Amino acid sequence: MLPVAAAADWKIPKIDSISELAAWFNLTVGELEWFANLRDLGRKQRDTRLAHYYYKPLTKKSGGLRLIEAPKQHLRHMQRSILSQVLDSIPVHHSAHGFVKGRSIRSFAEPHVGHSVVLRMDIEDFFPSFAARRIQAFFRTIGYPEPVADLLGGLCTNAVQFRSWNMPGIDADPARFNEARRLYSRPHLPQGAPTSPALANFCSYRLDCRLAGLARSAGAVYTRYADDLAFSGGRDFAARVERFSISVAAILGESGFAVNHHKTRIMRPGVSQRLVGLVTNQRLNIPRGEFDRLKATLTNCIRHGWQSQNRDAHKEFRSHLAGKISFVESIHPAKGLRLRNLFERITW
Repeated sequence: MLPVAAAADWKIPKIDSISELAAWFNLTVGELEWFANLRDLGRKQRDTRLAHYYYKPLTKKSGGLRLIEAPKQHLRHMQRSILSQVLDSIPVHHSAHGFVKGRSIRSFAEPHVGHSVVLRMDIEDFFPSFAARRIQAFFRTIGYPEPVADLLGGLCTNAVQFRSWNMPGIDADPARFNEARRLYSRPHLPQGAPTSPALANFCSYRLDCRLAGLARSAGAVYTRYADDLAFSGGRDFAARVERFSISVAAILGESGFAVNHHKTRIMRPGVSQRLVGLVTNQRLNIPRGEFDRLKATLTNCIRHGWQSQNRDAHKEFRSHLAGKISFVESIHPAKGLRLRNLFERITW
């Protein structure tokens, strides 16, 4: 597999052999291979302390499971080096807005403001859908020899052993539980690794090209924020949006993804058109209910003391509220200023 032509202009470190890659990380070749775990050496280890990840299962509203896979300190440091010195030098598709410097949920939702119809679709099991071989192929396309690319891919992917699921706090249907164990047992991008969002964006480049082209042909706009897809357009697009969504699902299937049909929404002007928690009907805005709840919390902090409102026992409740206010300010400055004035009146 030859590197793509554009890779010649990307400022990524030149690494031509396994020994050079090990030296780049200040490791021996043996240590590098242990962290990359291409031969699945962890399967033979009974001591979970030797695993490279911490695990935290989360139950979805649908009843399924999502597993947060947080790399341990040494591997996390290596992944951050890959992110900062390799991945940050590579451009992403203009439609991708999640985990991209200079882009945000605002830039994701803003192109859809004021349109006749907004179509929202969701990719099911987004990060686990990226197989390790796909990540290794990506590293080959940016110019690394196959042995180096395979090890880089191994450092950025993970396979969860069945015994790692023996943890407290899992409340899921047995069938969904077994389905999740099978899904995460295959080498995949771990949700929780610092390299995963960038790699997911790069490996979705062809998908973004196809969906952006499909949207243009239908007179629509397309943006993506991780696994959230958004399309919008005028009256002509509104008349064909149902058939359009079928075409999107077909492209996703051809690209190795599945649509979470329970989250598909066709939103016309008569309803609140929401993308990633923002309202896009006439202007980009915060949902009224969320604004009113935050305003009430701040008002009660002034009247009854902030301790009375810290029901979730946040260790840094002041910072928690300040972050919420900053988010509102970034979307709607006038509303944010009203909240900020209330915040300044709280006695801490």
